[in-house]
Amino acid sequence: MPRPDLPSSTPVLIVGGGPVGLLTSILLKAQGIDNRVVERRIATQVAPAAHVINARTFEILRAAGVDRTRIESACQPPGNGWVRWVSSITGEELAHIPFERQNQIRELDSVTPTPLRNLSQHRLEPILADHVPELSRGIEWVSAREDADGVVSVLRDATTGETLEMGSLHLIGADGAGSPVRRWLGIAMQGPQRLQSLLNIHVEANLRSLVADRPATLYWIINPDIGGIYVAHDIDCTWVYAHPWNPDAERLEDYTIERCEALFRRGLGAEAGPITVRSIAPWTLSCQIADGYRSGRTFLVGDAAHRFPPTGGMGLNTGAVDAQNLAWKLAAFLHGWADVAILDSYEAERRPIAQANAQQSLENAMKLFEVAIALGADADPAVSHANFLKTMATPEGRARASAAAEEQAEHFDMLGLQLGFVYPASAGLVLDDGTEPVLPDDVVRDYLPNTRPGARLPHAWIEREGQRLSTLDLIPLDRFVLLTSSRDLAAAGEDLKTEGTAPLDVVLFGREVHDIDGNWARVSGLPASGALLVRPDQHVGWRTFQGGDEAIRSLRAALEKMTGGTAAAASPPASA
Repeated sequence: MPRPDLPSSTPVLIVGGGPVGLLTSILLKAQGIDNRVVERRIATQVAPAAHVINARTFEILRAAGVDRTRIESACQPPGNGWVRWVSSITGEELAHIPFERQNQIRELDSVTPTPLRNLSQHRLEPILADHVPELSRGIEWVSAREDADGVVSVLRDATTGETLEMGSLHLIGADGAGSPVRRWLGIAMQGPQRLQSLLNIHVEANLRSLVADRPATLYWIINPDIGGIYVAHDIDCTWVYAHPWNPDAERLEDYTIERCEALFRRGLGAEAGPITVRSIAPWTLSCQIADGYRSGRTFLVGDAAHRFPPTGGMGLNTGAVDAQNLAWKLAAFLHGWADVAILDSYEAERRPIAQANAQQSLENAMKLFEVAIALGADADPAVSHANFLKTMATPEGRARASAAAEEQAEHFDMLGLQLGFVYPASAGLVLDDGTEPVLPDDVVRDYLPNTRPGARLPHAWIEREGQRLSTLDLIPLDRFVLLTSSRDLAAAGEDLKTEGTAPLDVVLFGREVHDIDGNWARVSGLPASGALLVRPDQHVGWRTFQGGDEAIRSLRAALEKMTGGTAAAASPPASA
């Protein structure tokens, strides 16, 4: 008997109920597009996985209306935001550096309303799931066929084994690194499939008494006899020890609960209280990008489209921006105010960003070996042990190894990569204004707010009706927004809004919105005669520094280009 929660059809079927799939669903629903998420797992993620949510992802969650109070309460305290290289959890410390400016949270207030925090995936996922009533668990996607009318997917009930079919206009594969949807499409992955293999030993333990004087999120164990990494998802209860292992020479079944508890305790360097091993999971560091993000009516997002080493925490975060980019374009097409060509721009914009993030993640991973080299790592464990003791026994050796650890700072400080990425005009939905790119000296670490087309709209605190809010809050998910201090350009925008070429809001600074202390004028670099046309994903699509008839004609052309130019006029869809 078919499950009552499964309809026979849905406008968009999303395969995969992880964070990226759930966020895609939330964003589509908020733009009036009904959808269904199917997830083969019966329960939400229990074992910790990703643990870094960066500023851009938080900005997207903010725009999507995800419960901020729950998000904030699920985050680790900023005071835990350190990375330490130690001989053991309680042993000698070689070096420590800030984890993504967690020691400068207040200073980041000028560039984002939602700074990066450590928020573990197993805590984020249930929050997102509560925002997705159209989520069917225990349902495995098996295969599909596409015709002129849509995609028909074959699904299997994980409990009963019963199969059924569900039709959809579009299919989205958010089904992880092994993506059955990607395999069905025949899309290959490019890049190294296996860089290193590890075991995640997830334990329940309270280690507060051991790390009270030096809390951190990551503890890199420098003693070659122990090795590995301790991840403090919650110092008081949830830890993961990533233990190197060789699947070609070792059997997973040999890693019993008792052995894994002993391995975990070995790196503590002191007696600890009760430790309960909750799970033992092998995983592989890889660095791969899908050859394509779209085939016909089907799209790939998140890990189904790209796999990064975790060095930099860009995997889930890149997937979140995939979801944002695809959702507004798919909604625009389905609502009829954008041409089908808008769907081609998803891959054109997002795949190069994934390539850049993958490269940086790979460089971070390779650079980490410099610490091991400075400590005298060798293929022979006995030699590594002797070299480690020799290095740590002299001030010169310790200084050399400490310097190598401190050189990893870029790995844990990538604000520029997180907020500074720019979509090119060549992808089709950005109009180049002829200005030169605005780049900092270090594009990975430093972010320079700017309004050049393709860039994320800069954040500035402003005021509307007595309420303090971010400029990013001015951009609804389901429409373009014209931001200007020019009454003439605002009037032209109102005319375009009436014509209904595409959903459009007009924000006139000095009328309902006020620039507090000139913050917006400073970060935007716009004169009073200038204007921006901002896309629903908060990226600038068009800019002018001067008003007049030419600017008004350019504005009209920009809106037409960003919607394909041939879409039928449409009223703004109601936001859910």
